[in-house]
Amino acid sequence: MTTTNAAAAGTWTLGDRTVHRLGLGAMRLVSKADGSPSDRAQAIEVLRQAVELGVNHIDTAAFYFSDLRSANELINTALAPYPDDLVITTKVGPGRDPSGAFVGAHTKEELRGQVEENIRQLGLDRLEVVNLRIGLGLERGEGSLKERFEALAELREEGLIRHLGISNIGPEHLEEALAIAPVVCVQNQYGLATRREDDAIQRACAERGIAFVPFFSVGGGPAGATASASGPATEADRALAEVADRHGASPSQIRLAWTLHKGPNVLAIPGTGDPAHLRENVAAAGLRLSEEDLARLG
Repeated sequence: MTTTNAAAAGTWTLGDRTVHRLGLGAMRLVSKADGSPSDRAQAIEVLRQAVELGVNHIDTAAFYFSDLRSANELINTALAPYPDDLVITTKVGPGRDPSGAFVGAHTKEELRGQVEENIRQLGLDRLEVVNLRIGLGLERGEGSLKERFEALAELREEGLIRHLGISNIGPEHLEEALAIAPVVCVQNQYGLATRREDDAIQRACAERGIAFVPFFSVGGGPAGATASASGPATEADRALAEVADRHGASPSQIRLAWTLHKGPNVLAIPGTGDPAHLRENVAAAGLRLSEEDLARLG
């Protein structure tokens, strides 16, 4: 059986870099969904298989670490020297102290420290794409991003960063950032059943040629595959299962395919530390949903 390549999802640009629209999120490399430790050798295998399967966009952060693992160190170990077409995107704003507690960077020097830490861990001369993430958790950041984004724009001018993005934002932040420097991507939590109010942000990005990069687009939300411990299957559950059965696919693959169908500027970055799950995610790049499928899911 032919293995699907990430190239089947098509391409989009992050500034002057072209990436396949199906990428990889690095958070699950350091620990499993239940918080238990990942397997180091398996995480390295996932990274190497991902590149073999055509993934050339990896999303990471220096604050992706556990007691035993660091995502950036795993990426460096598995893939350096890096392929010429590989784009590693990272994020700053949130950070973690040595105890693992989250802290925020607000000044230029604090943000510079986070940028330089990512550079050091990844073994790069500069970072390809840096997202300014607003807020420490999943709650949307509030207030202005002006001073922090201006600080990153200055670091870009110094040559430490090639391109800038923003993450965990509301609609007002996009225009605020664009008034300061070019924005190549917006990264928000978004999915089939999650924060659909961001349909408007996705459209705004599309109009400006900016990549919209959902995180947690596979997990969460009420649209599970079947009835779960939380209760009986909902109509959304049944719709998702019906479309998955129609394509001989898993519900998570359909969620990824739906994400990619939202627009040519939408990139998917599903995370996993399991090689079989990686292959399943990449296979979603080749799924094509019909208008009937999309209407049923809607």
